[in-house]
Amino acid sequence: MGRYDIAIIGTGPAGVSAAITAKIRNKSILLVGSKDLSNKVAKAHEIQNYPGLPAVSGAGLQKALLDHLAAMDISITEEKITLIYPMGDYFSMQGANGMYEATTVILATGVTLGKPLPNEEEFLGRGVSYCATCDAALYKGKKVGIVGWSAKEEAEADFMKEYASEVYYFPQYPDEVHVKDDVHVIREKALEITAAGFKADGLVTDKNTYSFDGVFLLRDSVSPKQLVPGLVLDGPHVKVERDLSTNVPGCFAAGDIAGRPYQYIKAAGEGNVAALSAVSYLSEK
Repeated sequence: MGRYDIAIIGTGPAGVSAAITAKIRNKSILLVGSKDLSNKVAKAHEIQNYPGLPAVSGAGLQKALLDHLAAMDISITEEKITLIYPMGDYFSMQGANGMYEATTVILATGVTLGKPLPNEEEFLGRGVSYCATCDAALYKGKKVGIVGWSAKEEAEADFMKEYASEVYYFPQYPDEVHVKDDVHVIREKALEITAAGFKADGLVTDKNTYSFDGVFLLRDSVSPKQLVPGLVLDGPHVKVERDLSTNVPGCFAAGDIAGRPYQYIKAAGEGNVAALSAVSYLSEK
């Protein structure tokens, strides 16, 4: 595995803009996210303030961004990063499909507005996990609960059933669920993680209480507080300086994750600034 100059986490306008700027500056980049880019972009009805694209639809902007990436030969690594750990001179990143390394990191994951469940943060790594693919082997022959906030997490539930003896899937979305027949689908709202001693041991919903050996919480993005240990936040946002640097040396943030306003053009501009700041950081090193 090689070490990249810049890892960009997120494929919305901020992440795409950062990737383009970094590529122009001849840096090796890892762009991580969905190959369909951001759901927020794709679902937008009409965007009126993006320069050069008057009254563009969300789907139209999505296509323009994808075409730009393709024209510059920038590929997207479809991966979910669950932990970014500062190692001094570089960052080690844990993904569902493996480990990655980069000298600098740009966070462009969007803002996570939902509050963590009670006991979620306290028992992360002790019965609570954000990645079924990463930790499935630890629950071989055991009973687990998986809370999914989007349909794409159904594949994680199916994968977990290859290891766990019992898998209960709690979809937090209204769409029809398509999982293996031996995965139990429970349409109840997750409210709280329960714990006994030093380890999480179950899940409370709006209707019942369940006992599990492990609970997996699968959201579209991980809270930045959990994603990068030691990162300073300002409410739901990452606290940044004018150059979009964070308190963690070599780590930058751009777009909605860096604060309001939640505008596509603002996100794209910040992606450009964050990439230039990362390039400067690399030059100084």
